[in-house]
Amino acid sequence: MIFSPLLPALLLGIGGMVLLLAGVLTKRDSFTFCSLAAVALLIVAAVASAVAPDGVLFGGLLKTTLFTRFADILVYLGAAMALVLSLDYNRRENIARFEYPILVLFAVLGMIVMISANDLMTLYIGFELQSLALYITAAIARDSLRSTEAGLKYFVLGALASGLLIYGISLVYGFAGTTNFVALANILSSGAGYGTVIGIVFVLVGLAFKISAAPFHMWTPDVYEGAPTPVTALFGTAPKAAAMALFLSVMLGPFGHLTAQWQSIIEILSGISMALGALAAIGQTNIKRLMAYSSIGHMGYALLGLAAGTEAGLQATLVYLALYVVMSFAAFACIIAMRRQGHAVEKISDLAGLATQRPGMALAFAVIMWAMAGIPPLSGFFGKLYVFAAALNAGLIPLVVIGVVSSIIGAFYYLRVIKVMYFDSGTPDFDATPGSVRFVMWVGTAATALFVFLPGPLISVAYAAARALMG
Repeated sequence: MIFSPLLPALLLGIGGMVLLLAGVLTKRDSFTFCSLAAVALLIVAAVASAVAPDGVLFGGLLKTTLFTRFADILVYLGAAMALVLSLDYNRRENIARFEYPILVLFAVLGMIVMISANDLMTLYIGFELQSLALYITAAIARDSLRSTEAGLKYFVLGALASGLLIYGISLVYGFAGTTNFVALANILSSGAGYGTVIGIVFVLVGLAFKISAAPFHMWTPDVYEGAPTPVTALFGTAPKAAAMALFLSVMLGPFGHLTAQWQSIIEILSGISMALGALAAIGQTNIKRLMAYSSIGHMGYALLGLAAGTEAGLQATLVYLALYVVMSFAAFACIIAMRRQGHAVEKISDLAGLATQRPGMALAFAVIMWAMAGIPPLSGFFGKLYVFAAALNAGLIPLVVIGVVSSIIGAFYYLRVIKVMYFDSGTPDFDATPGSVRFVMWVGTAATALFVFLPGPLISVAYAAARALMG
């Protein structure tokens, strides 16, 4: 029974190694088999995580609570949908290598280790396991110059972030004398010296890189554009959920007593991210780069809840994160469906005439764009409403003003996509959409559109998860 909280990690680790052996030893093409097996493993791991009890493992290095299970399930959902999106795309682009789903499994393993970390060293191990796997997936199309460049940029800037993170951990350990979260919380409850605070700042910067919060967003547009689109869909969902969950657990856990020291930094990150995400996306012509800047803005909105530093703020961030993951994989399903004459297209102008030939796909894309813009009654509106309300209750009025103005500005480029699909004339020669892509597209679109009718379960679970973290 003591190992049941560890069952999801064991499933992913052992399953990944078994699939690796199967892929190496088999003489036939095993991409589809490995991908479907990886999706099945993620589903089983999600079920095992949902029913796993709370627990502390390995002498306090790992812990599972309702908060960690909530974040784990978001990670499994995002990764599974990204793998489903890769089934047809990777074959068409001649990158159907069995290593890809295995790398995704190991990246997810790193993510859930990060989320469950109860020690700074465990945090770093999970951080690096995730990062190393994701660097390779970004460059999985090794014959593509853009993909190779994306992988290299992600690796170089990711190595810098890892260095900053481990340096911050070393400073915290040097001045506090421990890396255990519980011990740190007890020690820091009576205050912290300048050395510890500087270490916390470096840890914060390393985590900000992973969620692509401005000004640590430099890698995001280039990697989103250069990586194969299913990989971009992965980057926009599972790692974002894992890194934001880690951000919350670290800042409100061991460093929770030092809110006065780090709160202003989170406010700055949030404000800059919202503003940059709104302004920088206006001039984008590539839909994947637009989604990159959109993700930066959305992480700024999510940080509003953390900046509030309250249980209501944490709950709002968790709700926002769940809604964002669903919107993101649906949006990338629509982008993957953008194919003409057997070739993927990525320009926003390529969407001209889509509503004429493919009204269903145009409607799905329009719903997702409306939701991301925060237009009621779609889920994105309620996500922003919750984080704005939490920030207002915490007295962060200037930050809420920045968020509202950024939302209004951001609505321009979301609505521009809809305008191109419905009102611009173009050649309606889009290829048929594979069933796997349609499945992800409509699951995400339906969840986004129908959230208004059944918001209670998500809000209740997020509330319980927030209470579990805040103790």
